[in-house]
Formats: sequence, C-alpha cells, structure tokens
Amino acid sequence: MNALFTNGRTRLFVILWLILLFISVGLIIFFFATSPVNAYLNVLEPTTVPTQENLWAFADLPKPTQTLVPVIPTVVPTELVLPPATETPAAMTMKIVDNPSLSVDADGTGNAPIPSYSGSKYILVDLSEQHMYVYENDALIYSFVASSGINGGTRIGNFAVQSKIPNAYGSTWDIWMPDWLGIYWSAGLENGIHALPILPNGATLWAGFLGRPISYGCVVLGTYDAQVLFDWADMGTPVDIQW
Repeated sequence: MNALFTNGRTRLFVILWLILLFISVGLIIFFFATSPVNAYLNVLEPTTVPTQENLWAFADLPKPTQTLVPVIPTVVPTELVLPPATETPAAMTMKIVDNPSLSVDADGTGNAPIPSYSGSKYILVDLSEQHMYVYENDALIYSFVASSGINGGTRIGNFAVQSKIPNAYGSTWDIWMPDWLGIYWSAGLENGIHALPILPNGATLWAGFLGRPISYGCVVLGTYDAQVLFDWADMGTPVDIQW
C-alpha cells in the first residue's frame, strides 16, 4: 500500500515537472521572440532584394525627315498699290482760272479778300511737323496728320476758308479732291485743304504717305479726317500755316 502511494506521488511529481518545463520553455521562446536581441539578429540576416527582368531589344526606327520649302515673300511695294476709292466723284468742280496773277479771286478780277469771320474756330497747320491742329473756343478739339506740298509748295501765312466744295475737280492733274476747303489763290489755282485725291480709275492717291510732303501745294488729310474738318469748318474760319 505504501509502495503504491509512493509510486503515484512520484508519477504526479514527474507530470508536474514536465508541465513546468514546457511552460518554462514556452516563456523562454516568447521572450526571445519579442526581445531586441532577436530584432538585431534579424537585421544582420541578409535581405533578398527582388529583381525585375529587363525585357527589351534594339529596334531600328526610321528618323523623321523634314522638307524645307522656301517661302517667297509676296509683299508688293506700297507705291504700286492703290486701294479702292471711298468717295464717288460728284458733279462739283473746282474752278481753275488762267490768270497768272499770284493772288486772284475765283473770277480772276483781283485779289481775293479774306472772308470776315467772328466765330471762335481756328485751324493751324505746322509744316515742320506735317500736322494740323484744330481749335474751338481756344481748346484743341482735333489733331490730324497732314501732308503739305513738295519742295515748299505750300505757302506760309495767315489765310481763311474762302470756299467749300464737297468734291472738287482739278483738271490740271485730272484728280478729284473730296471735302475741299479753299484757302488762297496762287498762279491762277486755288490751294486748299482736302482729302486724299481720287484718280480717274477710282483709286486713292498717296494713301500710306501722309505725314510727309507729297502734294502739289495743298494740305492733304486722311479721308475721314478731311470729312470731319469739312463738316466742322465755316466760311471765313482762319487758317494759319507756319513753319
């Protein structure tokens, strides 16, 4: 009976020892797995970097070619281009007399008097600037690019508007001069202010050349500017031409 009890106690002791052994081994494995030492050892282990296989091959591609085509400029000199006329010649004509006097009236009977004027309008033509300044009540209201006569063909002095013709005709040059404002007579011809002349074929003369002396003696303005001045000016409006 005592021997049986002794054997049973010994067996129980062995079982308990084995259980404690397994528990101890498990704790040792757990603490080792979670310890910094294990992390350090894992760092020391060589890591395998995955590599990617390069799949490529040489290919012969034709190089693009470019054919250069020479461009020939098509600019036509301005002197040869005459834009279409913007005014229709009317039946009005500027009277031209044969009297060789340097200053005559329209009938050729004597000096043409300057029309009296009591208004507040005034026109100034500056030949050195090739510019016209238009004043009313001592205020500048218009500023126009102008062209005078070549070789000093426009006279310097104090004049006035002595005639207004919507579309004057110059038989000497066979041209129409829209918005004509006559200002003085010279050698039997009346010089004045007008728009770019119109040729018999309907083309505009001197287009693109305003701002330099181009006329035969008159003061030439652009088409629109001349119409504005013509509608604004009165008979007798003073016109001063200076250098």
